[in-house]
Amino acid sequence: MRPTWYAVMAATVVGTACIGPTATGVRGIATLGGTPTDQLAFPVQPSGAVAGQIITPAVQLAALDSLGNTDLSFTGAVTVSLGNNPVGGILGGTLTVGAVNGVASFGNLTISVAGTGYTLVGSASGAKNTTSDAFNITSP
Repeated sequence: MRPTWYAVMAATVVGTACIGPTATGVRGIATLGGTPTDQLAFPVQPSGAVAGQIITPAVQLAALDSLGNTDLSFTGAVTVSLGNNPVGGILGGTLTVGAVNGVASFGNLTISVAGTGYTLVGSASGAKNTTSDAFNITSP
């Protein structure tokens, strides 16, 4: 029985490593069939701001590789939208920007109405969406 087990294990290992159109290395991990799946994250979370004024510092979204590192090759369009919207505020500013070295910066976002517990959602084609921490917008 032992030779059969070795043959099955060898076929499993070789089949796993060689199936797919390409095999590329990403920091020592083989990724079969192309590039790793990106996930978005907020390295700079939205902070509290005054209604109608620009949220500072600029909100940033980063594309992460399968190891959780910024994917420097990601240059896709990243979009930010309101997630939790407690009082019907409107998100203003440039809502879609191209990532540079895996990071998208949103330097002119505003929310029109004061409220507690707003969140932002980041999205991009081919990446898993992410939701920011909750933040508050105060009255002017």
